[in-house]
Amino acid sequence: MTTSIDGQRLWDMLMAMAEIGPTANGGSCRLALTPEDAAGRRQLLDWCEEIGCTWRLDQVGNLFIRRPGRRDDLAPVATGSHLDTQPKGGRFDGILGVLAGLEVFRALHDQDIVTERPLELVVWTNEEGSRFAPAMVASGTYAGEFSVDYTLSRRDGDGVTLGEALEACGYAGTLPVGQPRLDSFFELHIEQGPVLEDAGESIGVVTGVQGMRWFDVTFSGQSAHAGPTPMRLRHDALAAAARLIDRLQTHALADDSGATKVTCGCLEIASASRNVIPGEVCLTVDLRHVDEAELDALEAYFGQELAAVGETFGVAITQQRIWASPVVDFAPECIAAVEQATHALGVRYRRMMSGAGHDAVYVSRVAPTAMIFIPCRDGISHNEAEYASPEHCALGAQVLCDALLARANRAA
Repeated sequence: MTTSIDGQRLWDMLMAMAEIGPTANGGSCRLALTPEDAAGRRQLLDWCEEIGCTWRLDQVGNLFIRRPGRRDDLAPVATGSHLDTQPKGGRFDGILGVLAGLEVFRALHDQDIVTERPLELVVWTNEEGSRFAPAMVASGTYAGEFSVDYTLSRRDGDGVTLGEALEACGYAGTLPVGQPRLDSFFELHIEQGPVLEDAGESIGVVTGVQGMRWFDVTFSGQSAHAGPTPMRLRHDALAAAARLIDRLQTHALADDSGATKVTCGCLEIASASRNVIPGEVCLTVDLRHVDEAELDALEAYFGQELAAVGETFGVAITQQRIWASPVVDFAPECIAAVEQATHALGVRYRRMMSGAGHDAVYVSRVAPTAMIFIPCRDGISHNEAEYASPEHCALGAQVLCDALLARANRAA
């Protein structure tokens, strides 16, 4: 018997949640562990309690909502995402994965279906990192990447720690971090890019997440007057940075596969003036690739070009790699469950890597994991204009439901 989710009910929940922390242009602002985030959690729990689910909180505020199975001694099959948003975020990033999981629970409740294994709906704390850095810190703590003390000591711009914010909003828990252990984890999410929409495909079967490395680079030249200083005698830090950016862009664009991605997102000029040659420039560099060996090669190319522009422009360069996330390959058995569910529905889909980080990245270290993507209009996300259609939201939730049931009802 097929278990059908209620697409209209899912959409109504999404729109109701969007009324908590609305922004002026139709987006959402529920920064982690603010009153708005707490109100969103409370609304979710009200819906869950209506269908008899129980819930627990761990020490960093991760929320675990349980739907019992016939064999509650078995590890649960889990789904979920996050409720927190960017300051001017959209109505679908994160919350779709949470509410789609709830819709699966509600559909099973309506049809009086009990799975063999229990099901767990998880809300990970502070996925966005827009209030407390780093991003995905709570799912990372669950997976053992960060200590509990480290996570609770993260401070926002006002000096409030994550631990203090947990206490203030009433979501400080006692469950040891790392519990419950999960049989597997499935995360539904908007793509946050334009690939599916551009190809006219409805589902992305996500096989992993590309590797990412972040660098801070400082170019130190010499400030001088723009008029009297000959071009050949300058030590122009900005010109060196510009040459590096151009070389990296050209290198990435030469990759016909499109797998090489280079972004220089922040550029700061010390004591900038229109008639002063820049003496010091700070630049951020973001390197990404779907293959770890190719990412190593990209980093090596970056290092070579740094040295070359330093010599060409007569500037000193220092660089620091501040963060690295290796390429993640999701579990073949979970990918297969998603692909089989999608194929059975007869919709157009593709296997794809995620270009963005998600809580599933860390969870995959401790449990078999896969993700499901649906298109978002124009590929826009982290923006008030973010939009996914009711039809695609419902389709993603149905794929999620079918994959969860296949996994939860398999032989123990």
